[in-house]
Amino acid sequence: MNHVAVVDLGYGDAGKGTVVDWLCATRPVHTVVRFNGGAQAAHNVVLRDGRHHTFAQFGAGTFHPGVRTHLSRHVVVDPLALATEADHLATVGVTDALDRLTVDGGALLATPYHRAANQAREIARGADRHGSCGLGVGETVAYGLAHPDDAPRVADCRSPALLRRRLTALRERLTAELGPLDAPPVEDCLPAFTGFAGRVAIVDGSWLAGALRAGTCVFEGAQGVLLDEWHGFHPYTTWSTTTFANADSLLAEAGQPGDATRIGVLRVVTTRHGAGPLVTEDSSLPLADPHNPTNPWQGRFRFGHFDAVAHRYALDAAGGVDGLAVTHLDLAGPGLRICRRYDTTDRLTPGPPGDLDRQAALTARLLRSRPVYDDPPTDWAAAVSAELGAPVVLTSHGPTADDKTAHGPLLAPPALIGAG
Repeated sequence: MNHVAVVDLGYGDAGKGTVVDWLCATRPVHTVVRFNGGAQAAHNVVLRDGRHHTFAQFGAGTFHPGVRTHLSRHVVVDPLALATEADHLATVGVTDALDRLTVDGGALLATPYHRAANQAREIARGADRHGSCGLGVGETVAYGLAHPDDAPRVADCRSPALLRRRLTALRERLTAELGPLDAPPVEDCLPAFTGFAGRVAIVDGSWLAGALRAGTCVFEGAQGVLLDEWHGFHPYTTWSTTTFANADSLLAEAGQPGDATRIGVLRVVTTRHGAGPLVTEDSSLPLADPHNPTNPWQGRFRFGHFDAVAHRYALDAAGGVDGLAVTHLDLAGPGLRICRRYDTTDRLTPGPPGDLDRQAALTARLLRSRPVYDDPPTDWAAAVSAELGAPVVLTSHGPTADDKTAHGPLLAPPALIGAG
C-alpha cells in the first residue's frame, strides 16, 4: 500500500497514537515519521496485555519490533525529555527505542531555557493563558524565527564549542527579556546534549528518501488541525503546522509527492485540553479521560458533544482526506448529541495562512456562538461520514488495536486484502 499520513481533525487527543499503533500492528511498517510538534505530544497506546506508554517524541509504533522512528526537521527535539521517554519505554519492555531512532540534524533543539521562558510567559498571562503545555516548544520555534542563525539545532550537539556559544546567547537574550530563568547553567546542560549526539543517529534530509523506498512509512501528526498555527483559533493555538502540509513537503522532497493515504482522526466526543473555544462543551457529560488529567498548564480536560461544524472546518483547512478514523465510539451513550450547526452559521471557511487578525476575529465569533443540537444518530460512523463528506475507514471502540475495525479496502490489513 501507499505510505499513510495521520492527522487529528480536532483539538488534539483524538487517538492518533492508537491509530498509528494499529497500522503498525496490522502491516509491515518501516518507519514512523514525526512531522510536527515536539515533546508536548501525548499519544497514548495501550497493549492487550495492559502495558501503556504516552508517546511524545518516539513514534507510536515503537512497541512493534523493528519499527523505526524518524524525527524530521519539522519536529522540535528535546533530548532531555527524549531520554526520560526512552527510560519509561524500557520499563514496559522496549529497550532498543533509541537504537531505532533517527533525527534530522536541521531540527530545532528545545532546551531548559526555552522551557523556563515559556512557563514564565504563560504565568504572566494570568487569566488570559493560552493553554500552553509549558514545555517550551512554541518558545523554541519563536526563537528560531527571531534568530535563525543562532538558534540551537540538533546537529550542533556534535559540536560542543558551537553549541556552547548558541546556548549562552540564548540564555542571555531570554534573561535580558524576562529576568532570571529557572534553568541550569550552560556548562551543566552541555554533557546531556553531547551525550545525546553520541547515542542517536543524527542524519540529513536525504535519509528519509531511503526509508520511503525501503518500506511503508506512517507519518504521525501531533496536536490537531483546530490548533494549527495559521488555521487554528488564535491565540489559542500551537506554534506548529498541524495539517498535512509538512508531510506533503517531506514526500515531495523525497521524490514521492502525493504518495500517502491521508487519514483524519476524530473522536465521537469533541474534546479540548486547554483554553479556547469549544462550542459544544457540556460539563454535565459524565465522561473522564484517565490519560488526560487536569494539569497546572492546560487545566482540566473538556468534553463536548460532536461538533460537525468545527470538524468540517478542520477537514477543509487540512485539504481533505482519503478516509476518516472515528475513535472513542464506546463513549457514544444516549446523552451524546450531534451539533450540525451553530446559532450563527453551519459552515466556517478557512482563510489564507498568516492572517492572524482574521483568525482572532473567528475566535471571538466562536466564543459567542451557541450550538444547535440534533438527537443522537443510530449509526455514529454513518452520521460522521455524511456530515464530513468522507468515508469512515476505521472505527475504534477502545484503546487497543484489538478494539479497531477497518471498513473497506483502504486500510484493510494486507492479509485480509489477499484473502478477499
